[in-house]
Amino acid sequence: MTRDDICSAFLDRLSVSPYPFQEEALLAWFSDAEGVLVTAPTGMGKTLIAEAAIYEALTTRKRLYYTTPLIALTDQKFREFQGKAEAWGFSRDDVGLITGNRKVNPNAVVRVVVAEILLNHLLSGEENFDEVSGVVMDEFHYFNDFERGTVWELSLVLLPRNVRLMLLSATVGNAPEFVSWLKKEHGRSVALVRTDERRVPLEYVWVGDKLLTELLPEMVTGDDATQRSPALVFCFNRDECWEIAEVMKGLALVGAEARAQIEASLPAEEFSDGVGPKLRQMLIRGVGVHHAGVLPKYKELIEDLFLRKLVPFVICTETLAAGINLPARSVVLSTLLKGPPRERKLIFPSAAHQMFGRAGRPQFDKKGYVYAVAHEDDARIAKWKKKYDQIDPKSKDPGILRAKKDLERKRPTRRTNEQYWTEGQFKTLIAAGPGKLASRSMIPYQVLVFLLRRDASLSRVREFLGKRFNTPDQIESFQRQLDHMIGNLAAMGFVELDADAAHVRLTDRIAELALFRSIDPLYAVFLCGMLNTADFTEKLLALESVLPLPPSIERTIFPPEDLPPGPLETNELRPLMIQLGVIVAGMAPKEDVEEERRGHAMWE
Repeated sequence: MTRDDICSAFLDRLSVSPYPFQEEALLAWFSDAEGVLVTAPTGMGKTLIAEAAIYEALTTRKRLYYTTPLIALTDQKFREFQGKAEAWGFSRDDVGLITGNRKVNPNAVVRVVVAEILLNHLLSGEENFDEVSGVVMDEFHYFNDFERGTVWELSLVLLPRNVRLMLLSATVGNAPEFVSWLKKEHGRSVALVRTDERRVPLEYVWVGDKLLTELLPEMVTGDDATQRSPALVFCFNRDECWEIAEVMKGLALVGAEARAQIEASLPAEEFSDGVGPKLRQMLIRGVGVHHAGVLPKYKELIEDLFLRKLVPFVICTETLAAGINLPARSVVLSTLLKGPPRERKLIFPSAAHQMFGRAGRPQFDKKGYVYAVAHEDDARIAKWKKKYDQIDPKSKDPGILRAKKDLERKRPTRRTNEQYWTEGQFKTLIAAGPGKLASRSMIPYQVLVFLLRRDASLSRVREFLGKRFNTPDQIESFQRQLDHMIGNLAAMGFVELDADAAHVRLTDRIAELALFRSIDPLYAVFLCGMLNTADFTEKLLALESVLPLPPSIERTIFPPEDLPPGPLETNELRPLMIQLGVIVAGMAPKEDVEEERRGHAMWE
């Protein structure tokens, strides 16, 4: 079959006609030799375009990678594409899954993976990419992410030219510039298809005089035309998700019939331990919790109940906005600030619009609703003011005067140690344009080592940095960071510098750094060398320093303050720190650990 034949066969299988922008993207994919960048608002049907690439791969039996930024989204797309493959007449086993902790059919024709898996395959050289026909990068705007954006950038750069690209992104402000950069600096020519149109318009509502617990019951009242549920309630902290859900389960959110259907859908044996019993009670009362710490089996049930319109509310973190197929009539933002206590900042406009975009289901709604709820203190102040303003200021009635004095005595105020957000900030987020793609952060050591081993040339690394998608000033900053990184590698014996520091020679030890992917390789090699002299407790503390723990557990765990120094500290680390000038000989260990911890908290 020709590519035109495959395109026609795919279109024939669609139950509805594609939108104009989808037709344009499909035409670009099946006619352009190198690929396509598609930018469109959330909910515009970018998945259908990806399905065309998957259908082509299954038909031609040529391998394809489908990448997502999140394990939860990867799991969902895996299940979704297995179902599509079966519906198209292929085997479910033709679709595989690879994440950091799970593999299903890893040698399948279509591999649904988290983005880092693709980069690891490129860096390791274990995968033969001559046999790969294409890569679909979903949620490609993660290129802009400060911490992980280099994963998408490096995958683009390292993929062989025979691999065609489908880049699916939310709306970005500089898509033409990005396409030009990709062509100029890396020789990749991709078509650009973009639309700013939303299939369902949004209505934005600032809720300044109601508590969240007052707003949500109102959203489920009335008939289907007037209800504002199902709704996603966004938080930026896992613990806050559970706290809000705990309060909400006491509200009247579902009727007896829906409650019975929910209960029948929840097998008791699946909810017998851990958070299961608590979550089951919440679901029966119409509230689900969805974040990265919730087990996949629970998330699948929550998603199913929400899509069936049995559970009207899901309390979730912003990760759910990143492409997970859970459309809602409304979204509710419980706050506009994110970060550690007393240091929270206004969320980025790009993140806000990702959450806004979850509102409005094309098949059900003529309009989507976005609610932002004021801080509870401000809501109480607004409610008090409304009540106070109803009192006639000219009245001489003793009863009214007493009521007025009583109200004045109970006047609520803002707290001095609390952070607040405003309607003006909400309007700023609404009006903000889409974010712009850029190379945000320096390449990590793992990538630097890969480039040095591949090219054996520092000048080639500098050339790579010079081609990154950012301003000249930022690129110069990357070059300075490279100098520091090379200096560190030289100091630890992984490279040797020429007299002019312009050229490097790799030592045999450089291979040690390639063994570590998920932690800083310099620190990992240092630990491996030091742990031989450590006692059990020191080894345990060292491993805890590199192994991520759930925030709810981490904040409750502190090393005992009265641990005596072990052999690693006494014989290795303290002499080394004295030699480096980090501490002075004879200096006592810092005792005021509580001061150091004050104000510290984990957050998402």
